[in-house]
Amino acid sequence: MLFRFQSKESPDVLMLSDLTERIFKIIGKSFEPKGIFLVEQLQDAIDKLEAAIEHDIDMTNQHQKFTAEKELYFPDEGGRLGQRAYPFLELLKKARDTQREITWGT
Repeated sequence: MLFRFQSKESPDVLMLSDLTERIFKIIGKSFEPKGIFLVEQLQDAIDKLEAAIEHDIDMTNQHQKFTAEKELYFPDEGGRLGQRAYPFLELLKKARDTQREITWGT
């Protein structure tokens, strides 16, 4: 399934359901077919996603064996979180800076 994220001051971001679900787990958002990020929720989502990306980089750089965190940060079908999540992270930041909500749907 394809998700479209929209904010008035930014280009749309399209993500497949695997990445959307992965990001929503990280930021603590319910994985729903449609919804909204309120302006006051954006900074927390940005902080959590940036921390997860930093963790992804650290784990990769240290070449550690993964533990129970593997499913959250490195699902088997995944790929590098920072690379895949970058457009969404930029959308969150732009929406925060312009004080705009983000809506999404399928």
